[in-house]
Amino acid sequence: QPSILSLTVSQPAQGLTVVFLTGLSPPPPRSPMVTGTSVLGVRFDGGVIIAADMLGSYGSLARFRNISRIMKVNEDTILGASGDYADFQYLKQVIDQMVIDEELLGDGHRYSPKAIHSWLTRAMYSRRSKMNPLWNTVVIGGFYNGESFLGYVDMLGVAYEAPTLATGYGAYLAQPIMREALEKKPLMTREEARDLIERCMKILYYRDARSFNRYELAVATEKGVEMEGPLSLATNWEIAHLVSGFE
Repeated sequence: QPSILSLTVSQPAQGLTVVFLTGLSPPPPRSPMVTGTSVLGVRFDGGVIIAADMLGSYGSLARFRNISRIMKVNEDTILGASGDYADFQYLKQVIDQMVIDEELLGDGHRYSPKAIHSWLTRAMYSRRSKMNPLWNTVVIGGFYNGESFLGYVDMLGVAYEAPTLATGYGAYLAQPIMREALEKKPLMTREEARDLIERCMKILYYRDARSFNRYELAVATEKGVEMEGPLSLATNWEIAHLVSGFE
């Protein structure tokens, strides 16, 4: 809401002039504070896999090194978010309560990945239209009624579905690698998709200053949702001395 100040002047019978100063609170800050970097997602034969590292950066400071940016929505749906961590925590609370309210109905239905994706497009666009966006880019994955789903929603409400997704710096470094791998083999196995995700996470750790070598995985298949982590990447920095020109 915009900040508005108004003056109200009244003159009671005693001849005194009383001035009332009223106003709305200033708008909330519109820039992220503690942030998370890339989220990766790949659709494979029989499910979806999502990964994100566990670093919360305060500007360029690697401040929080054990935060989770992936959540299990229900037995069909998983979700990962990059961007402002406080906004993700708020979003997680809202979605968790939505799932509880749905379960309390006891009608045998639950939110599908597409339903969560569709709701997020409306929620993000609504906040954007109020000039107070949730500063996140969200990847939604799941397996429902025999179909894999992988969708994207950004802070403006822009949304689409794709067999591979990457947010943040991963959109530049990891997405081309994942697309090339899927072009060579459109129906990957779960193991191949996991190896691909691990390779991309390793590249991001090498190249993205806001990434970390500790990460989490979430896998959605017909058997349900499995969360794995924290996992650590085995990295090798022996060639670092060969990089020059950036001193």
